[in-house]
Formats: sequence, C-alpha cells, structure tokens
Amino acid sequence: MFKATPNPPSDDQPSPGEPLSPEAFEKATQRALDHYLKPEPTKAKTTPGQLFTVADGIDVECLLANLSETLASANALVNDLAFELDGSRRHIALGIQQLIELGCLLANRALDSTEARQP
Repeated sequence: MFKATPNPPSDDQPSPGEPLSPEAFEKATQRALDHYLKPEPTKAKTTPGQLFTVADGIDVECLLANLSETLASANALVNDLAFELDGSRRHIALGIQQLIELGCLLANRALDSTEARQP
C-alpha cells in the first residue's frame, strides 16, 4: 500500500520553534566557531616565503617528465619572443633559449636513464 505522507518526526527532537537548551546551544556554537576560526593545521612543512611545493612521494620519472615539459614550454615562449625582438635584446633572448634547451636535453637524458615505471 502506498503512503501519501511520510512518517511524522520522532517526539525526542525539539520542534523548529522551540529553543535549544543552553548547553546544546553552547556546544553547537563552539563547534561552528572552531570549524571556521581554528582550522586543522596543514601537514605540509612550508617556510614563510615558500609559494609552491612539490608533493611528497612523487617518483623521479614523473618529476623529470614534468621538468621536461616545463622546459619545452619555456623554450617555445622564449623562441617566439626572440623572433619579435631586434639587436642585443634578441641575442639575450636566444641565449636564454639555448640555456633552456640545454636544461631540456639534460632532463631528457636523465629521464631516459631512469628505470621504466612498473604498472
């Protein structure tokens, strides 16, 4: 048989218009304040001037792959910039591009020499 209305609430809960006991109100207030004003400390150890961190437990292959991709992106950015510049500014940008390319070659060689990750 289908029931059109749900079961009424149990009698042990206060009605919506009935005020809470002072002890229950104090406990609820303290929980809410602690939640917003006293958050749990973060587990990461950071220094005051540190903006970015690398997650713990990352394997060397993953780090080197991300380094290689980051250097390739920087290489493309400086390469585009160098061809929009003239004179000594262009030579500086091309010098930066060569340093990035050297870093990319070193990262790729290190990545090639690491053992392949087991699935």
